[in-house]
Amino acid sequence: MGNTGNQIKKAMEIDGAIAAAIVDSESGMTLASAGGGAAFDIEVAAAANTNVVQAKLKAMSSLRLADELEDILITLGKQYHIIRPLRRTPAVFYYLACERTKTNLAMARRSLAEIEQATAL
Repeated sequence: MGNTGNQIKKAMEIDGAIAAAIVDSESGMTLASAGGGAAFDIEVAAAANTNVVQAKLKAMSSLRLADELEDILITLGKQYHIIRPLRRTPAVFYYLACERTKTNLAMARRSLAEIEQATAL
């Protein structure tokens, strides 16, 4: 896993970050995580979002889209949730939850993309 702990720490430095995880989308297992707490269970959220990734990949396959999944953005009233598969290992994804009022969405996506590129998985 190498640098996953450091990469999760970097993800938590994104303005407004609530929790971050690296997740195996095939098993739903969290490989590394930080943040969350009693108010936001990152393990449960990460596992539940494997269904989102699997559904999108299935839809892309059904549509015969010859493309890659860059990221999935879920906007809630008070939060942004960003799911970003690793290019080197598409079955693994970053999951980042942020406070909407404290996060610049464009910068968060860019920062997560940079962190993903530096992840050695």
